Amino acid sequence: MRVAPVLTTPEARDVWTHAKPEEARVTHVSLDLTADFEAKEMRGTATLEVIFAQGAKQVILDDAGLVIESITDVEGAPLEWHVGDASPNIGAPLVIALPRADAAISRASDPQPNLRVIRIRYRSAPGASALQWLPPELTAGKAHPYLFSQGQAIENRSWIPTQDSPGIRQTWDATITVPADLVAVMSGDRMTPEGVPAGDGHRSFHFVMDNPVPPYLIAMAVGNLEFRELGPRTGVWTEPEMLDKAVYEFADVEKMVDAAESLYGPYRWGRYDMLLLPPSFPYGGMENPTLTFLTPTLLTGDRSNTDVVAHELAHSWSGNLVTNATWSDSWLNEGFTTYFENRIMEALYGPERAAMYSDLDWDGMERDIKAAGGNDAPSTRLHGDPGETFGQLDYFKGSNFLRMIEHTVGRERFDAYLEGYFDRHAFQPQTTAGFLADIREHLIQGDEALEAKLKLDQWAYQPGLPDNALHIESATLAQIDADLEAFKSGASVSAIDTDGWSTQEWLRFLNGLPRALPEARLAELDDTLSLSKSTNAYVRSAWLELAIANRYEPALPALYEFAGQVGRGLLIRPLYAGLMAQGEWGAKIAADVFEKSKATYHPTTAAQIARIVSGSAQ
Repeated sequence: MRVAPVLTTPEARDVWTHAKPEEARVTHVSLDLTADFEAKEMRGTATLEVIFAQGAKQVILDDAGLVIESITDVEGAPLEWHVGDASPNIGAPLVIALPRADAAISRASDPQPNLRVIRIRYRSAPGASALQWLPPELTAGKAHPYLFSQGQAIENRSWIPTQDSPGIRQTWDATITVPADLVAVMSGDRMTPEGVPAGDGHRSFHFVMDNPVPPYLIAMAVGNLEFRELGPRTGVWTEPEMLDKAVYEFADVEKMVDAAESLYGPYRWGRYDMLLLPPSFPYGGMENPTLTFLTPTLLTGDRSNTDVVAHELAHSWSGNLVTNATWSDSWLNEGFTTYFENRIMEALYGPERAAMYSDLDWDGMERDIKAAGGNDAPSTRLHGDPGETFGQLDYFKGSNFLRMIEHTVGRERFDAYLEGYFDRHAFQPQTTAGFLADIREHLIQGDEALEAKLKLDQWAYQPGLPDNALHIESATLAQIDADLEAFKSGASVSAIDTDGWSTQEWLRFLNGLPRALPEARLAELDDTLSLSKSTNAYVRSAWLELAIANRYEPALPALYEFAGQVGRGLLIRPLYAGLMAQGEWGAKIAADVFEKSKATYHPTTAAQIARIVSGSAQ
């Protein structure tokens, strides 16, 4: 098994973990767990391999509500342990005494002097923040329950006892036992495709991940799942009711893998499969290795939202292969990936399609900087306090940083640099300081004029947008802008030809409309374009934002329906925030909508919206 390094420089210190990896660190996790749908808990054992420095007496794990039954060495001898005081938002330290030397037995029966094996028998709490247990009525098929996990950023400590930090990469294997009529999938190699009988109406599935990964990428789902192959190394899992639509929407994924490899080197994870989840999944996608998790809001029938798939695929290099060591540098994951995603889309669909995404990202960046308080706001920095970069600036400003470098040094030279960067740091954590050192050594190479042009430190560490930022403008969206100007000048909505518009064109139009409109114009928009009935979740969300801003009450039934059907935070958080900005009128509606819808949300999403509705969100 490959053991990944742990960075020890000051900027690599992760304040969101209790672990002290320089003293003792987990290198492998072996799970043997049963999914109990009635009790809503995962229960069983976690067997950890721990390496340690000379003189270390204990290892510290992260714990968020785990119910510990026993902790022993590999031979069953009890170990001393205790759970310390919890810290706000990051849980408590689980402190375990290291086993004696003669209990140092590895999976290969090859004892090592600085390796110990620890076995923890435990169960997750029913409210574990990483797990969502769905009753049948919240699934597509309405007949079977469903379970999925979401570990990013630090939620996996609620169901896996380990050191839950992106800088402490670990290999893992897992045996997951589930009711016999359900299927388990995970973000690792599938060793028992059909499962094996496990008695009492259950079957077990076994998975292995031999590459060291950050622990937030250990992911699992259980449900009435079927699989369809898309290509030699790609396919999609989902409930049978959504399978045909998913296969159509994601038909180009094998081509995406080929395009990504042609840009930045080999795909190193074996298969690239996808899992289309129920609507409560809180994100557009999650880049779990070998099995990207995706929201069903992508199923718009026109393949115009497959940029999300390209984004999650790109994470197989930026994020999964080379990972931010701490969440202070999440732009190293998301900014790199947004840039890479755009290059994949250009390779498959041409420069204008890529320009549309870039242009919209520029709009998003400008909105986020303005909403953060302007160019001087500390939350507009790329490197900063973990979780404090405003909105999606990790994505937008981060990708613009890289696009600026490409434009300055030339695409061919920058592509060669990036391919080398991913190779040099494969399966390792990274920091902003480490990236800047690498690019100076391997790209700038002492060229003082180039160093001055790039303004690397200003991009990475200072707020706002440097003056060498690059705005790519889309000809397609320029036509939408012309339609917007005509609307603002009084043109009838029926005069605007929306036939064949992609999601991106719809968003440019809806987000570009004046935020204050008379009721008659809002009614004209809705009646002509059927916005309240749109089956495109992006379109519906953008329309409802506008309706809320104008207190347009005819759209409220559509709001109630949408909020109870879609759990993707990107699409519903703005609606609650918009309602709260409307004073007493909106606050009353927000509280009522949330009360009726919160049972359909993932725990992390529900907690975020609860803060918005209570007025405690930043």
